[in-house]
Amino acid sequence: MPAHEGHRTYDAVIIGGGHNGLVAAAYLARAGRSVLVLERLDRTGGAAVSARPFEGVDARLSRYSYLVSLLPRKIVRDLGLDFRVRTRNVSSYTPVERDGRPTGLLVGGGERRTREAFARLTGGGREYEAWQRFYDMTGRVATKVFPTLTEPLPTRDELRLRVDDEEAWRVLFEEPIGVAVEERFADDLVRGVVLTDALIGTFADAHDPSLRQNLCFLYHVIGGGTGAWDVPVGGMGALTDALATAARDAGAVLATGHEAVGIATDGQAAEVRYRTADGEGVVGARHVLVNASPQALAELTGDQPPAPAEGAQLKVNMLLKRLPRLRDSEVDPREAFSGTFHIAEGYEQLAVAHAQAAAGRFPTAPPSEIYCHSLTDPTILGPDLVEQGYQTLTLFGLHTPARLFDHDNDVAREELLKSTLAQLDAHLAEPLADCLATDAAGRPCIEAKTPLDLERDLRLPGGNIFHRDLSWPHADESTGRWGVETHHANVLLCGAGAVRGGGVSGVPGHNAAMAVLEEIGG
Repeated sequence: MPAHEGHRTYDAVIIGGGHNGLVAAAYLARAGRSVLVLERLDRTGGAAVSARPFEGVDARLSRYSYLVSLLPRKIVRDLGLDFRVRTRNVSSYTPVERDGRPTGLLVGGGERRTREAFARLTGGGREYEAWQRFYDMTGRVATKVFPTLTEPLPTRDELRLRVDDEEAWRVLFEEPIGVAVEERFADDLVRGVVLTDALIGTFADAHDPSLRQNLCFLYHVIGGGTGAWDVPVGGMGALTDALATAARDAGAVLATGHEAVGIATDGQAAEVRYRTADGEGVVGARHVLVNASPQALAELTGDQPPAPAEGAQLKVNMLLKRLPRLRDSEVDPREAFSGTFHIAEGYEQLAVAHAQAAAGRFPTAPPSEIYCHSLTDPTILGPDLVEQGYQTLTLFGLHTPARLFDHDNDVAREELLKSTLAQLDAHLAEPLADCLATDAAGRPCIEAKTPLDLERDLRLPGGNIFHRDLSWPHADESTGRWGVETHHANVLLCGAGAVRGGGVSGVPGHNAAMAVLEEIGG
């Protein structure tokens, strides 16, 4: 559909129909503002989508983003979204070989079960007690920090007063997270399980002085005020479908197949140029909200783009005929895979993998983790597949920076996929390949995406899933009141690259809408 009739001016034009753009559109339209969303693809949703990637197979996978933690219930309530999540009974399972025998650490299934699992692995109760104390601390921080994400940005001092725990502030905000991990835990595997939350999508060492790893860790442990990571019922696409419905029902116009190519603004009024399959057009706007990367924003406005922050992850989607048996026979595969399944993520393994990647080569033991959506929410599979015992697996690989794929992305992807799955196979009693389903053409149901693939498919700069390095959830000299402001008064950044962006949260979309409504008195 054409984005406008003639040369219409909207109160807000939103560039990008991903989940943050849809959140902003729904809030503004519900406040009575005229809203146009321009989305270059033929669908909304961005990276938070579900898809059937395997030909002739009725499995609708969350293709790029998998779990929900940072989405405030406030947004779900405010917008009346028909969207639910389910909790996972098991938090994680991490297999390892000790003294020549397969074992592992299962976290979940109740306090007693977890305590026994720690004792089985470590031979005593010390590590479990340290685990409890550490996550009690992060839980207290989560209850204080998470509610601030949908408020105007606090100053650093205000956030510190709100946290009201000097030890926690030091551990999370001031010194590398590796210090706390090494001080509090003795077991290498336990240390690694703690550290992984600091490395998802972030290429850093535990002791990186930039504290990039601390930022990643903070956002992983504050979600929902608890740090829990839940499964979206119906897949991630169920969230963006609900958001699109809320925006349309409130009166927003969602124009797919419309690629924004330029923004001209004097700070009071703006014009957005766009391109469709039929030609080009221009639409006026009082405010422009950009749900794209800071690099894309700069290209649209003609400003100097910031340096891209490279992504460092491998994403793999799979469909299995059955879950594989484990070498650790004391753990049921349905339990092990129902939480986060850590692979090659011991503390020293993570350090070695980072050092090898920093030196320009793939880790010899690539670390990764797996999520099985269908064990918690089988609705993403067709009834026949559920009856036959099929399951989905999505794998997220760490410490694989985009630079390692520059020479030949296709060859590097296959090499990394092979070595990553070999690390998983080392803990299985049967090869994963024997469990893979096949599509209508008889091909194995597996697809892999490198950072370069994500840059191509989703326009993520360098394949970075956060658009740029994450930022502290407080104000500094370069932020505005809501963390979405740019140096153009009526152009706001509402994507993952905003302050308090990153992850599937809707927070930047909410905050950009609040900034607009605050200015115009809505």
